Amino acid sequence: MSVDVLFGQAYFLRFDPKLWAAQQPYAPLGTLYAAACARERGYHVALFDAMLAASESEWSTALDEHRPRVAVLFEDSFNYLTKMCLLRMRQAALTMIEAARQRGIRVIVAGSDASDHPELYLQRGADLVIIGEGEATLVDVLDSWSGRRSDALSSIPGVCWSDPHGGIVRSARRDVIRDLDALPRPAWDLVNVERYRTIWRRHHGYFSMNLSTTRGCPYHCNWCAKPIYGQRYSARSPQSVVSEIAWLKETYRPDHLWISDDIFGLKPGWIEAFARGVAARNARIPYKALLRADGVSEVVADALAASGCRTAWIGAESGSQRVLDAMEKGIRVDQIADATRRLRARGIGVAFFLQFGYPGETFGDIQRTLEMLQACRPDDIGVSVSYPLPGTAFYERVKAQLGPKQNWVDSDDLAMMYRSTYPPEFYRVLHRLVHAEFRSLRARQTVRRLAAHPAELNGRTMRELAGATLQRVRLPWLHRRLDRLAMAAAPADGPVLIPVLNRQAAAIPSEQPR
Repeated sequence: MSVDVLFGQAYFLRFDPKLWAAQQPYAPLGTLYAAACARERGYHVALFDAMLAASESEWSTALDEHRPRVAVLFEDSFNYLTKMCLLRMRQAALTMIEAARQRGIRVIVAGSDASDHPELYLQRGADLVIIGEGEATLVDVLDSWSGRRSDALSSIPGVCWSDPHGGIVRSARRDVIRDLDALPRPAWDLVNVERYRTIWRRHHGYFSMNLSTTRGCPYHCNWCAKPIYGQRYSARSPQSVVSEIAWLKETYRPDHLWISDDIFGLKPGWIEAFARGVAARNARIPYKALLRADGVSEVVADALAASGCRTAWIGAESGSQRVLDAMEKGIRVDQIADATRRLRARGIGVAFFLQFGYPGETFGDIQRTLEMLQACRPDDIGVSVSYPLPGTAFYERVKAQLGPKQNWVDSDDLAMMYRSTYPPEFYRVLHRLVHAEFRSLRARQTVRRLAAHPAELNGRTMRELAGATLQRVRLPWLHRRLDRLAMAAAPADGPVLIPVLNRQAAAIPSEQPR
């Protein structure tokens, strides 16, 4: 059956080995918002969900099945993996554009990479690229192409296309949507929710879904790319979010939620109002969210616990105040420790995002980050290296050092594309060593927990212990390798003393939702 618009996106979980192994898929929320907006305008829509697809050939099958007038690749800007502009996903998008063009279908592309590099997508056959936030722009373009509006395409803000001579034409930039409550709910009915549920429960014992309460970020971390929302920040009302959660709970019965905001609950009093609404509507579902350390007061921590926060991710980045200041992060190391203490006191798990290799970072800065881990004992970590993306002050600083490769292939690439203190191999070994130390620590906590509660032994914990045992065997080699790399690059720094994570740590809560 033919449709007006077939929506898709180019993040294929199967093309990202690290995330494929993790088996924690989330539906493309941004794409679902766009589909809901087009449907609200009266267009008949369908969805191709690349997240669970095997390859781009399934997109071709969907094109033949739905025979759309317009194909829209609307990337999920709520997914940090999409924001990374990975080369494997860019290639998938270009292949999908070509498949649509071969069938005579017009193509619109929206997303972070397309906003940064519209010429790449237009040259490969896209008819139009949406720059920045896309829902309102998309509907205007569809109205223009369908004859519902008669004004010129150039009068629609937020679009980019090729002129007859191969040049790039841009309209004025569109302002972001301020009233997020006016948006329709994401078109979850287009998703095979049961397939997601099966994967989550098979691998993790629970089912997690995603939602968003805000868009954008007003802070000035100089490595953070913001091609969609710029420096703007908008928030839904607590009542709107609670209503959506209550609806998700009744309709799909998730065991857990990922609130995918860049910063959750930034507005003063928002989290407290949210907690009251959750209680009033009996809408409590355990969730994880990303917070700023300087926003976790005692009052906020109480409200997070009351509303069901299970895990708070904090963009700690570094334990060196010098590095945080160079990043223009706007937080202090002591605020990271204070936030961790307040959250853990209320039974909330704490996880850190860490970033190594920022220009000027020394061994002493790295050591301070590892000492912060020892002091704070986070329950989970995400470790990366600094990644220059267009539109950031960091990118401008290192642009002259960049070679032909300016994007990672997948999320585990970790290539150092500029000159850092140590060679790229140093950071790869550091990444593996920190994870190996951390997993070894977790395994010891798991063993102690199982000794007290043997009934908790299951396939997941056995896999965790087996993996940690393998990592522990590799630790001596990783330490020696890191020492040699550091000494060769900067002998004056002395040997690398990393094993601070191997001391006794506080108990780590279960991964099961509470």
